[in-house]
Amino acid sequence: MTEQETIHTIALSQLSKMSLMNAHVLYENMGSASAVFEQRSHIRDYIPDASDLLLAALSDVDEALKRAEQEYAYTQRKNIQCVCFNDTDYPSLLRQCPDAPLVLYYFGNAQLNRQQIVSIVGTRKCTEYGKDLIRNFVKELSLSCPDALIVSGLAYGVDIHAHQQALQEGMDTVGVLAHGLDTIYPQRHRSTAAAMSRQGGLLTEYISQTPLHKGNFVRRNRIVAGMAHATVVIESADKGGALITAGLASDYDREVCAFPGRIYDQYSQGTNKIIARSQAHLIRSAEDFMNIMGWEHKEKHLQAAEPSLFPQLSPDEQAIVDCLKDEDSMQINRISVLTNQPFHQVSALLFELELKGLVAVLGGARYRLLR
Repeated sequence: MTEQETIHTIALSQLSKMSLMNAHVLYENMGSASAVFEQRSHIRDYIPDASDLLLAALSDVDEALKRAEQEYAYTQRKNIQCVCFNDTDYPSLLRQCPDAPLVLYYFGNAQLNRQQIVSIVGTRKCTEYGKDLIRNFVKELSLSCPDALIVSGLAYGVDIHAHQQALQEGMDTVGVLAHGLDTIYPQRHRSTAAAMSRQGGLLTEYISQTPLHKGNFVRRNRIVAGMAHATVVIESADKGGALITAGLASDYDREVCAFPGRIYDQYSQGTNKIIARSQAHLIRSAEDFMNIMGWEHKEKHLQAAEPSLFPQLSPDEQAIVDCLKDEDSMQINRISVLTNQPFHQVSALLFELELKGLVAVLGGARYRLLR
């Protein structure tokens, strides 16, 4: 993809009066974004029934081209890949979706066209039951499908736990963002996002300096669903973004799977509903999931021995680990007292240990050691 074509594709996606549907019509009928801009005064020679609104959207392109040049320069400075619709690196499954973005911005190292891509979605208020489901599902999947790519939305709850568990198991994981790559939301997930950029990636359709907007979080769900072979719903209330994503996956003719929960649990209402309505396959394990997908089991090659159970821990982190070794769980206040460290420092260190997969946070600000 040439620099000019990339800039023109970005510009086409930034025309204020151009709908995504019309942008696709132009792009696909004329063969490239550059052709659209070069022949914008003669569109009806190529598309005789082009509407007046479409022509009006192309009447003033200067601002969009200027913004596209700025964005392209930004991506070059930050080593961000601009993946355009016709690029071979563009997610092939997503390309099949009628509302696929014309350009994606990608910061990472994972190949986006894997043979096995799984989106994991669910509530932002993930329960201990949900965390256990994620932990077991991803661990089992990593043993049988070590090359699978885990996709989610970097949000609170199920999303972040899916990303973190994938990182812990050595699996690549991609977060689909609802804003540009110049920021991370929520900020608390910056450390995880940084780890993902080295073991997976961050993906978005939004240019830098895009303000946070509720609608963008809904729109990004179509990418989460569209780029994966299957969507797995861990926990969901009766309504929510996870069910929207599951619905989109079904519309795209992708498999949807869900873990059931107790009938009275708030965050099992949505999963139980889509299972009952045959809108999702009921699964209890990664093995159930793989059987539904028809995926072959491949053994993960494990190292014969680990040099250390707790690698690369700072003295302060090690103090917390030692404190938790002989307890089932412990409140953060007590950890602070026993390690003689300030509360705010203990809080930050526990978060880092959680990212490393060494501790789990429980209700009531309690923590337990996982190894």
